[in-house]
Amino acid sequence: MKTEMLYRPSYTLTRVLLEPGETINVEGGSMVSMGKNIGIETKARGGIFSALKRSVLGGESFFINTYKSSQSEGEITLAPPLPGDMCVQELKNETLLVQSGSFVAASEGIDIDTKWTGAKTFFASEGLIMLKLSGSGILILSSFGAIHEIKLDAGQTYTIDTGHLVAFTEGIGFDVRRVGGIKSTLFSGEGLVVDLTGPGKVLMQTRSEDSFLSWLIPRIPKREH
Repeated sequence: MKTEMLYRPSYTLTRVLLEPGETINVEGGSMVSMGKNIGIETKARGGIFSALKRSVLGGESFFINTYKSSQSEGEITLAPPLPGDMCVQELKNETLLVQSGSFVAASEGIDIDTKWTGAKTFFASEGLIMLKLSGSGILILSSFGAIHEIKLDAGQTYTIDTGHLVAFTEGIGFDVRRVGGIKSTLFSGEGLVVDLTGPGKVLMQTRSEDSFLSWLIPRIPKREH
């Protein structure tokens, strides 16, 4: 499998070339185009229960589409619904915890599941569940805005607004908390942050969907009755 990122970082499109017989699992709605020799199968990956967890708790589609190249090399292009960047992560028998909405696609060999991230994340906009992506292979993620990668040393702590968190390696310590008191949380334009403690890798996005919606919604003309 070969990947190529085009039009970065604002409106990234990922071009994937599949070898004959090779497959890729894609989040519903992420396929932009494909060659005529690409077949598609839609199924509840991992069984109905795992699919329900991803859909209801993880914010992802109930079904995942599997694309397979036939007798020759095939091409498929992928993109997320929001403007922003995409990145390719190569997992080698490891696990990434990914925020809802950032998963785009994964090669065979990567298990797609959900993980309880602790009661303290109840107040976070990302919800109680993050996707747990484990194994070895190619993983394609998306972001709102550009992607910024941070590597944390053992014991190093870094604080990120929850709306900017994309993914982090399993094993990183984390603690979600409010910024200041209730008053500052409600009126400062800030809210919840997560303290991440290494070692490990963190991916963050330069824009926040929640912040954008907070700016946009008040400006939408109200319909008069």
